[in-house]
Amino acid sequence: MAETPQITPTSLAEAHDLLLFDLDGVVYVGEDAVPGAVEAISRAYDDGRAIGYATNNASRTPQEVAEHLRRLGIPARDEEVTNSSQAAAQLVVERLGQGARVLPVGGPGVRAALVEAGLVPVTPADDQPAAVVQGFGRQLGWSDLADAAAAIRGGALWVATNTDLTLPTERGPAPGNGSLVGAVRNAVDVDPLVAGKPEPTLFHAAARRVGAERPLVVGDRLDTDVAGAVRSEMTGALVLTGLTSALALLSAAAGERPDLVLPDLGALHAPPPSRARLVEGGAVCGGARAVLDGTILSATGAAPGASLADLLDLLRAACGVAWAAADAGAGTVTPDPALAAALTDLSARCRRAQPSS
Repeated sequence: MAETPQITPTSLAEAHDLLLFDLDGVVYVGEDAVPGAVEAISRAYDDGRAIGYATNNASRTPQEVAEHLRRLGIPARDEEVTNSSQAAAQLVVERLGQGARVLPVGGPGVRAALVEAGLVPVTPADDQPAAVVQGFGRQLGWSDLADAAAAIRGGALWVATNTDLTLPTERGPAPGNGSLVGAVRNAVDVDPLVAGKPEPTLFHAAARRVGAERPLVVGDRLDTDVAGAVRSEMTGALVLTGLTSALALLSAAAGERPDLVLPDLGALHAPPPSRARLVEGGAVCGGARAVLDGTILSATGAAPGASLADLLDLLRAACGVAWAAADAGAGTVTPDPALAAALTDLSARCRRAQPSS
């Protein structure tokens, strides 16, 4: 029998059967869309791509998140959104069964997920809740955290929706749920179970919904989005419009390295990007070459005023060298001033989100 010919995808999106987006820093920041994101995602819908959204932000219900996306101009459906409150509620059901009494600490999305999972939300005045589910809420105060700590000291199972230390806002990074979880941890003697990213629950649930076998996870954080993709054995793409800078990528831990680095979501509709290739003395990607001299990392191929594509090749080559050095036990490498300046410029240009397609 003749072999089935391999079809080369014309775009990155075409190479995958599910595009699974993080939200904060990838699709929007606060109420506003990341420039180019609405157009890129809408085009994916027009092309018939399967879409999903996996977010650690537990403050809102999936329905509220989907409505936010629709207000921005993205034709999202409620069932396409999976959040960490749902994962936390499922974890409580697995441990305690449906009907368990749970103290919700967080925004409305936490309580809604508990009810949806067959759990019983209770108030702090109720005696001995069986569990505490703690998620992000913009209106949380000291008394809410104190109530959580008291219930946990009383023996309640403690589940955190996620432990992201920061949350992107229009004014820059702000304390996230992980910071609030840390405040409660200072008052108790146990650690929480964590339900959201980087645990695989959200990713697997989204993939099962559409029967996907080749999902692409698109996020802006190494410790949640990319690490979650790695743990879920899915292809992970880091987009540079959000939290993680190009310089930070050089020191990414082994379990937090993206398969792909994208300037913005428009890159989904361009051919799959080049990958770095290790060669004697360094790594190459496109016209860029990176080399390591002791602990100093330098690169060539992107002069001042270089195109975004050239700077991305420079980053990919530099990461290839830095990650190989780390895996070989060489420790942290330091980019020379020219490389550091080029990567800083790359981050600034991507955060201004000039669409690449």
